Amino acid sequence: MMHADQVLIDRNIARGIIIDQFPEYRHERIKQLETIGTVNAIYRIGSDAAARFPLRKMKPLECADMLHREVAAMTEFTENCPVPTPRPLGLGRPDARYPMPWAVQSWIEGDVATPTGFATSTAFARDLAHLIASLRAADTHGRRFDGIGRGGNLSDHDAWMEVCFNNSDALLDVTRLRRMWTRLRELPPSGPDVMSHRDLIPANLLVHGERLAGVLDAGSFGPADPALDLVATWHLLDRDRRDIVRRHLGSGEVEWERGAAWAFQQAMGLVWYYEQTNPSMSALGRSTLSRLLDDLDV
Repeated sequence: MMHADQVLIDRNIARGIIIDQFPEYRHERIKQLETIGTVNAIYRIGSDAAARFPLRKMKPLECADMLHREVAAMTEFTENCPVPTPRPLGLGRPDARYPMPWAVQSWIEGDVATPTGFATSTAFARDLAHLIASLRAADTHGRRFDGIGRGGNLSDHDAWMEVCFNNSDALLDVTRLRRMWTRLRELPPSGPDVMSHRDLIPANLLVHGERLAGVLDAGSFGPADPALDLVATWHLLDRDRRDIVRRHLGSGEVEWERGAAWAFQQAMGLVWYYEQTNPSMSALGRSTLSRLLDDLDV
């Protein structure tokens, strides 16, 4: 298990719940997906749908509120995303086999983007830049960052970063990484909040060939630091391809370095937390930190 508070869910449990609550799927094949995701267990339903069961235990009402917020965010995201993205199809109820609400959404075809596959792809870099620009252009309707997760003040994450540094002594060059965070956390804001996917990691980007084909997990779509979605460039692209994105977006020095700071904050948590339970996610953290150290020359 990846989390101490992880809820038990397997194919038999998922299939029983799905068929009981959505009988229209009773003749469909239901298959558990092996992904590097860390938040939900995902089961494909036939060719057109997928069920998502939250993995970390929470109170049913709290989980229901979260899922309703995600449905609203996903619906808004579909109106602003230039490529296909899952649409909400329904919400499931808790029962004796699984203690929380869960969600059904449409299925999007594509392969998950990987740093090894797309680091040197100019076409993918241009698609990524177009995606970020399209999301930034969406209307915030006067909303501001909600204070949850990444996307506000960098220094608000000092306590978490200390946890990461303390757990990474045997894994990383923590002395050098601490120096990097000391500098990055002091960066000033780069501009007013814009609409942001807020978790633009490789696992949430689908491709066909070298082109962006879909975006997943848009349930947190909302206002945030304009630099936040730049994490995708540090997770996936080499220096030349990152420069393509930067030029397309017109990112100034502060905005660009804040994007690096958010990628740094995310990567530091991936390496140690998932070292034993999700090696692919841990490896992503390592590769991103390597890019940051090379490019920022700290």
